[in-house]
Amino acid sequence: MANFNIDAVKERTFQAIVIGSGMSGSWAAKELCEHGVKTLVIERGRDVKHIKDYPTTNMLPYEFEHRGQIPLEVQKENPIVSRCYAFREDAAHFFVKDKEHPYVQEKPFDWIRGYQVGGKSLLWARQVQRWSDFDFEGPARDGFAVDWPIRYKDIAPWYSHVEKFAGVSGNKDGLPHLPDGEFLPGFPLNVVERYFQDQLKAHYGGSRHMILARCAHITGNLDYYAQQGRAKCQSRNLCQRGCPFGGYFSANASTLPWAEKTGNMTLRTNAVVHSIIYDEEKGKATGVRIVDTQSKEMEEYFADVIFVNGSALNTNLILLNSTSNRFPNGLGNDNGLLGKFVAFHNYRAGISAEYHGHLEYTTQGGRPTSGYFPRFRNVFKQETDFLRGYAAGFSANRGVYPEQGGVGMHLKENLLNPDQYGPWRVGSHMMGETIPKESNYVALDPNQKDEWGIPLLRVNVDYDDNDEKMVKDYLEQMTEMFEKAGFTNIQTRDDRRAPGLDIHEMGGVRMGRDPKTSLLNANHQLHAVPNVYVTDGASMTSTATQNPSLTYMAFAARAAHHAMKTFG
Repeated sequence: MANFNIDAVKERTFQAIVIGSGMSGSWAAKELCEHGVKTLVIERGRDVKHIKDYPTTNMLPYEFEHRGQIPLEVQKENPIVSRCYAFREDAAHFFVKDKEHPYVQEKPFDWIRGYQVGGKSLLWARQVQRWSDFDFEGPARDGFAVDWPIRYKDIAPWYSHVEKFAGVSGNKDGLPHLPDGEFLPGFPLNVVERYFQDQLKAHYGGSRHMILARCAHITGNLDYYAQQGRAKCQSRNLCQRGCPFGGYFSANASTLPWAEKTGNMTLRTNAVVHSIIYDEEKGKATGVRIVDTQSKEMEEYFADVIFVNGSALNTNLILLNSTSNRFPNGLGNDNGLLGKFVAFHNYRAGISAEYHGHLEYTTQGGRPTSGYFPRFRNVFKQETDFLRGYAAGFSANRGVYPEQGGVGMHLKENLLNPDQYGPWRVGSHMMGETIPKESNYVALDPNQKDEWGIPLLRVNVDYDDNDEKMVKDYLEQMTEMFEKAGFTNIQTRDDRRAPGLDIHEMGGVRMGRDPKTSLLNANHQLHAVPNVYVTDGASMTSTATQNPSLTYMAFAARAAHHAMKTFG
């Protein structure tokens, strides 16, 4: 029996364990496996194979029972996830349903999740903007949060590494606060978007810019991406279904197959991570406890290095639940800050208008990205009564509208055969940086547990006065810019959505220079347990205004190489 136990332990022992198979976890796995490291990837959800498990990817609108809409009874059963724009009939199977995975909202928070191999990389909006030193130095300049232990020069080569492999479409814009990257050809802006660019230059000089948003879509270098089994983006704009061409980056189409073909990756699905095992005699983490989602039995796996990439809030949950005599309040939590200083992106505000110029042009076809306003507030100096700033999207389109005159058959023909174009419609939405605060936190519920015996997560995250001032400024500034451009029928909105619907939650296991005020060092290692790395959104010290996924991927690749050098 003793020999049997030894053999069983050997079978469950690897050189590295990666918790989470999504955006950042798959990059850690890809780098480790590619360099010969025997790696176990643990995923709490089901397996999803590229193409094979995209059941709706080629369906036509009339093939959906509800023409893409979610039935009212399903919406009522899932009030949280139903608020997500992508939760529709064609992609609902990639989202966590509200009742199946509960959590406790101390304050309203819409936690949007995707529990399957690939995670939310199947569902993301694919926007990939680099950070600059204006972002990494933000906390040091204004004193909120702690200083990042890294700067742009530390991460720049890893941005390039990730961009080349993932495929990023964009233009060289030459902006110091939004560095250029390794770009494939950019998608063209349309005539009204270019007109708005010119208007900004005429009225604001070089202080405000509207550029093409960089996106993780293949538009060139096709022979290179064919090695991954991926092809050019077809601009179908059905990305949330899973792309059969691999035209956009997902873990399923790119990094996981790359890791798998090395023969060094083992994938364990349907395995909810309970906790990380800490050996007090060895003074390090030695493995991971999981609960099989089907049998509910607990199993243990062992490794020299552990990457925690469960997505920001779940990563916090795992570490908080990893208790021992050495760490009674959670793994690495000597300072009591684990789970605190959670932040997000503020998407509450938007603006729309009409434009009656350039009526000799219209739009045709699709495009998987939009225009983008890089942050222009408080970049080079503090100039407002709020800290940090906001980025924004921008798009213009012109559609066909039916003639609604006539009666009977004449009216029916008019409605079914629209042939009149309306004015141009233009619109923008904000993406504001929120300030990490100790009062924004997640914690374990002391009494309630899920069906696998793991404590429910309590979420206490909210807006503050800085966010309110930022929303007000965005609406004022965008209205002014729209008016200067000659747009009419300008309408502003603040939908007062709860935090979380941005799906950019960050923090709780933040990086820093001082173990007294942070959990992770400059290499993403827990200060107190250096063989545990965290490279997903939980590691973020501040949020900046850019979409964060590219930064997570670069962090994961960089940390994987550090682990290989350090732990050999």
